[in-house]
Amino acid sequence: MTDPNLPTEELTKGDFADVKKPFDLFSEWLEDAKGTEPNDPNALALATVDETGLPNVRMVLLKGFDERGFVFYTNFESAKGIELLASGKAAMCFHWKSLRRQVRIRGEVHKVSDEEADSYYQSRPRGSRIGAWASKQSRPLESRFALEKEVARYTAKFGVSDIPRPEHWSGMRLVPTSIEFWHDRPFRLHDRIVFSRGAPDQPWEKERLYP
Repeated sequence: MTDPNLPTEELTKGDFADVKKPFDLFSEWLEDAKGTEPNDPNALALATVDETGLPNVRMVLLKGFDERGFVFYTNFESAKGIELLASGKAAMCFHWKSLRRQVRIRGEVHKVSDEEADSYYQSRPRGSRIGAWASKQSRPLESRFALEKEVARYTAKFGVSDIPRPEHWSGMRLVPTSIEFWHDRPFRLHDRIVFSRGAPDQPWEKERLYP
């Protein structure tokens, strides 16, 4: 069953039934996305829940990954940060429309080490480091001018000296217990492979899902 509007190589490209390690496949797909996505191939939807169980979702950027998990950064005093620290769990979804692929990830979240957070913070543009001090993320803002005043205040405070990382700003690592790979197929008969494990120290199990 084939779609005459799709080239043959596109129909076979997503057959990943032989893949043994989810992080290897994720790395391959992310590299592919870097060549096809016009903006931010590392963008992901991050889902959390508030104290009532009501979900929240927003776009953030992946800043690193390895077999320990997927790392992103945030203000811990923001709605996102508060919810992450309260529940200790989150979900991610990468969608690369140009490749007709998505990856869904679920698991626990943990703070990265201070050393890891400091290293990434110092790699950011100076303006972004100022912004981490100036923005009271997720809280009411009376006007754009009020934000610009805070930026000016911290710019003057730090001058040309080093800008330390705020204690309320750091990274979180999502340690996955489930990673699902999805690839578009003709007639909505998509490929879905999910890797799951009961805990981070357990081996991955793999199964194919109905589309």
